[in-house]
Amino acid sequence: MPPAIEARDLTFAYPGMPTPIFSRLSFSVAAGARCLLLGANGVGKSTLLRIVAGRHLIAPDALRVLGRPAFEDTTLAGEVAFLGGPFPFSADISVAEILAGRRGVDPVRRARVIEILDVDPAWRMHRVSDGQRRRVQILLDLERTLKLVLLDEVTAELDVLARADLLSFLLEESVQHGLSVVYASHVLDGLGDFATDLLFLSPGRLRCLLPMGEALAIAERLGPSVGAGSPLHRLCARWMREDRDADRPTARAPGPPPRDS
Repeated sequence: MPPAIEARDLTFAYPGMPTPIFSRLSFSVAAGARCLLLGANGVGKSTLLRIVAGRHLIAPDALRVLGRPAFEDTTLAGEVAFLGGPFPFSADISVAEILAGRRGVDPVRRARVIEILDVDPAWRMHRVSDGQRRRVQILLDLERTLKLVLLDEVTAELDVLARADLLSFLLEESVQHGLSVVYASHVLDGLGDFATDLLFLSPGRLRCLLPMGEALAIAERLGPSVGAGSPLHRLCARWMREDRDADRPTARAPGPPPRDS
């Protein structure tokens, strides 16, 4: 079985940018893995997820998804879901009406995802809250049978119960059906138990891709002095702080005051 994601010297820059967002990323995420994608704001986590989702033109061999070129193979759209960014669906239409227009969906699976996300089919999209709108977005993808799910901070707008139920569902799909998950988030509570791997982006580069057990062992060796929170939280804070300090210009020692002439 091919890896869920395989990058080979992946370099990417938006048009007009003087330097790439990242350069020569090489890594492989196994099929069925649940990979946390972490790093500071601006290092390219969302960009990387959009590349994996086939939304940016790249060379066919630079990144392959399920063994196929991420951008060129349009059949991947039926097997890969990207959940992130704005979901500006605010028309005066009910959830039930939206679902009625979607054919070929297993009604049993749909009913289960509706229950997990606590979506009311009577909701009208122009009246729902941001959190409810996000639940509908997630429903429209997870009611399908997928092989890879890419989550870009989508759980930040969910309440604690909805987030826990969603992660339980994704864990079950991964264990029982081989679903692969890549999850970018700054809300790390409970993710040490959910994830199998940690992929950490530093500015311009891949810092590491480690099994979660190894990452947590590193975190435990750091000790409590690096800050409060879970071991995973402390480890990420440590690495982000190192990246931030490395990017700061070295402060010059002040010289003597100028002499009056």
